[in-house]
Amino acid sequence: MRFDLTDLRLFCEVTDAGSITRGAERCALALAAASTRIRNMEEALGAPLLERSRQGVTPTPAGRTLLKHARTILSQTARLREDLGAFAGGLSGEVRLLANTNALTEFLPEALSRFLAEHPHVSINLEERLSDEIVGLVAEGVGDIGIVAGTVDMGSLQTFPFRSDRFVVVAGAMNPLAQRQAMTFADVLDYDLVGLDRASSLQRFLSAKAGREGKPLRLRVQLRSFDAVCRLVECGVGIGIVPETTARRAARTMALAAIDLTDDWARRELTICVRSLEGLAPYARELVDSLRAGGAPL
Repeated sequence: MRFDLTDLRLFCEVTDAGSITRGAERCALALAAASTRIRNMEEALGAPLLERSRQGVTPTPAGRTLLKHARTILSQTARLREDLGAFAGGLSGEVRLLANTNALTEFLPEALSRFLAEHPHVSINLEERLSDEIVGLVAEGVGDIGIVAGTVDMGSLQTFPFRSDRFVVVAGAMNPLAQRQAMTFADVLDYDLVGLDRASSLQRFLSAKAGREGKPLRLRVQLRSFDAVCRLVECGVGIGIVPETTARRAARTMALAAIDLTDDWARRELTICVRSLEGLAPYARELVDSLRAGGAPL
């Protein structure tokens, strides 16, 4: 039974994504090549590693055992690369960073650009997820570092404060709602909305909240960025929900009004979470230190 590092990484990515197609994309492999590798692994083992269905793939008991060992081997390989990298002129390696929409769009671009400029041999695999998903993935060792809303249960993870922000409602200056000081999310659901792409963690979060209110989101259009949301809101397409930092910045150049969202979840204390700071590779610890140093509350 011979599995190389590409096989092990592919299997981890496939199980994390729940899809051979997405796992292949993450490993920069053609779908046919990825499928062949998985099939060869199963043939070498003599047992199925994945249960396949229309909804995707999940690991079998044998697959879960392989997954546990694969993550250990890949972690040890990364540590070996890191230790040898010290002889090649500095820290090197890859950090897998998971973040919710707010952190990813509003705070991480500047923070990561600064860190990467100072660490030319370190790369960051950045992925957007819901906060509760991030906690689980970091606890399992799938992600090295997570940035989540402070309202989720962190379990036994180590946590550090990152940033403070809150969500607000934005309306065009000519919209009658622009005169309001505050709204509840239930109020928002009575109006047409401009939102983010369905794949974004924030949009999934808002859809779940709307379901609990017993109302649908009346989405007129879905876009890829908060700035684009603000531009269409200014044009009168609908109202939107964006971070207050975005609303402030957009209001400098757009005719927009920001309306307080009164729900408790609208206040966002963003938190860094890791399984163990001491257990991280040195370059990952340096990233945590860099994020914390630049993370004084706004």
